[in-house]
Amino acid sequence: MKLNRQNLSRLAADIGRPSEVCQVASEGIVHIGVGGFHRAHQAVYTDALINQGEAAQWGICGVGLRAEDRAMRDALAAQDHLYTLIQLADEPGAEIRVIGSIRNMLLAEDSPQALIDKLSDPQVRIVSLTITEGGYCMDDSTGEFMSELADIQHDLAHPQSPRSIFGFLCAALARRRADNIPAFTLMSCDNLPHNGSVSRKALLSFAHLLDHDLANWIDTHVSFPNAMVDRITPMTKPSHRQQLAAEHGIEDGWPVVCEPFVQWVLEDKFCNGRPAWEKVGVQFTDDVTPYEDMKIKLLNGSHLALTYLGFLKGYRFVHQTMDDSLIRDYIRRFMDVDVTPQLAPVPGIDLSIYIDTLIERFSNQAIADQLERVCSDGSSKFSKFIVPTLNQLIAEDKPLDSVALVVAAWALYLKEVDEQGERYRIIDPRADYCRSLVSDDACLTERVLGAESIFGKKLAASPAFVQAFERNLHRLRTLGVSGTLQALLADAR
Repeated sequence: MKLNRQNLSRLAADIGRPSEVCQVASEGIVHIGVGGFHRAHQAVYTDALINQGEAAQWGICGVGLRAEDRAMRDALAAQDHLYTLIQLADEPGAEIRVIGSIRNMLLAEDSPQALIDKLSDPQVRIVSLTITEGGYCMDDSTGEFMSELADIQHDLAHPQSPRSIFGFLCAALARRRADNIPAFTLMSCDNLPHNGSVSRKALLSFAHLLDHDLANWIDTHVSFPNAMVDRITPMTKPSHRQQLAAEHGIEDGWPVVCEPFVQWVLEDKFCNGRPAWEKVGVQFTDDVTPYEDMKIKLLNGSHLALTYLGFLKGYRFVHQTMDDSLIRDYIRRFMDVDVTPQLAPVPGIDLSIYIDTLIERFSNQAIADQLERVCSDGSSKFSKFIVPTLNQLIAEDKPLDSVALVVAAWALYLKEVDEQGERYRIIDPRADYCRSLVSDDACLTERVLGAESIFGKKLAASPAFVQAFERNLHRLRTLGVSGTLQALLADAR
């Protein structure tokens, strides 16, 4: 049975479905970057709230800025923008729900003007983002906006026919200002530290290059709440679609798969109203920083700590990696010894319980989270998820081997062959640059640690870290992953 609004009434009784209110909700949110995470997180919270009759004005219009987004648009459009959420745990059975909060999806390349018109609509009061860590055009080594990028230069020269996210936002905000329409809140849901502050700096940097008066208006009228978002969402595989059809009779072109756990901590800083998301489990706060540090350093940092070691060992799923007792012991030690002492108290959170939960989540066999997904875009992830921990360890003169191993494993992963001799291709927007860092073994340390756009300046300037990196790289080459972990864990005792 094809998933569409006409067939909703034919779904099995145990499958959740959108209410009639959800089916007629207006579009008060524009979300840019409709991928798996948005559809398993923000869209699900919003769907739950609309189904309670609380937010009929907060339906979502999705937006794709890239040519690759056409596949998602076509899949959703073919089924009335409905999709199936498949929530998987290790216990038998899956929780299945059809989500209806996305009402439409626009592609920028089809009509830039239509997107500007949408963003300018007074009905739209929140614009949210999942554009990946690299989508904010910020140089990780300097913290400055990369105005030299081709799309940015194009948009500065042609502000009425933009290509970049910032060009579209400024075109719409300029029109809202001219027409005396209140500004929207720009709400990042990306997985990076102080995502709202990053959004603000990037947008204002672009706006000042374009029009100082507009930039000052944006600074005064647009709000940029920081958020901590969390839900493991693996890539949808053909087997998920096939299983959904075989077991539940639903033909869905692009379902989304996720774990049961979900969390959203959000600063209550909205300039033009917001949904009452607190009624469906969102935690509002004045300062998201302690929650953000906890999640980014523990969850995201640990993901990087396990992913390259697991991939080198020949594993391809996170749960397989966690089934390896040496890696599991190493990850627990990384969390307990290297990261937790750096964290401030987190209101309402027991960190030891949180860590136990992370171990359980990483070990979830049912969602089969792909290491390839976690490995991807490492050149953008290290500066946010690992380098802050390393810099503090260096500053406090703490042992460095455990975290240096993460960097060494990434460097060896860039060679594109695992311990089993299986070749693979790294997935990274800067893949060629990353390969160049390890192309010459004689100067590998200098090149890798000298990559300031990835690691900043402190790692290469620390003799203790350079030694720890080279020690772990040598161990990985000569002892393999298991031998390296045995040696590291023995040294730590």
